[in-house]
Amino acid sequence: MKVIENVRVKRYREDSSEEVEVSLIIETPLTVYLNGKEVVTLLCLGDQMKELAVGFLASEGFIERSSDIKTIKVDEGKGTAEVETVSENPLVAGLFEKRTITSGCGKGSTFYNVMDAFKCRKVLSEIKVTPAYLLGLMKNLHELSGLYRETHGAHNVALADLNGIIIFREDIGRHNAVDKIHGYSLLNGIDLSDKILITTGRVSSEILIKTGKMGIPIILSRSVPTALAVSIAGEIGITIAGFARGGSLSIYSHGERIEG
Repeated sequence: MKVIENVRVKRYREDSSEEVEVSLIIETPLTVYLNGKEVVTLLCLGDQMKELAVGFLASEGFIERSSDIKTIKVDEGKGTAEVETVSENPLVAGLFEKRTITSGCGKGSTFYNVMDAFKCRKVLSEIKVTPAYLLGLMKNLHELSGLYRETHGAHNVALADLNGIIIFREDIGRHNAVDKIHGYSLLNGIDLSDKILITTGRVSSEILIKTGKMGIPIILSRSVPTALAVSIAGEIGITIAGFARGGSLSIYSHGERIEG
């Protein structure tokens, strides 16, 4: 599916101007249905719709594992993803009453509140990494970010282990990109207990909660976390390494996983 559109713009530089062609991200709506009921419409890049739908449903608590899913039907032309589960979850109805406007790009909807973070299982991974390794991962993420360099309109997220990046995803919003990682991991049975989530966006409370629900022990960001995200990370056992740029980074929580 096409994700970029070229347009002509008039660019001003000090006292001169010129017409140039630039590349813009195409926003695509994806409406997710669960057992015939409309759940949400996500504005996204328009690729990996299956991963995005599954990751969103998993991160919001509608499904827990791949075996919960009976069928998935994605229609890219219509922009729909229809997911049918093996059985109805009696808690689903209550989730619709907890919809919250998030701080994510596009002001998306989420179905948990902040207190859900404290219901996450504690992340007890004994993974150890060095600051140099984390900075190397951030550099590698930038090298993979071709769409961002072309349009400056995408967020990039990756999943890494101790040998490097294993999954890379991009989208117009960091929430979508994280959900794609979640969906791919769930559908492919990837163990996340010893992995690192890398993002170009800030670590807000909802991104931290998504990380906690996946059971990922370390989140690495080029940007900074919010105070609430740091507080939640301290409670549930996640290491936040942020402001990773220019050869330096800051550790905001659970520094015991950082060597050196």
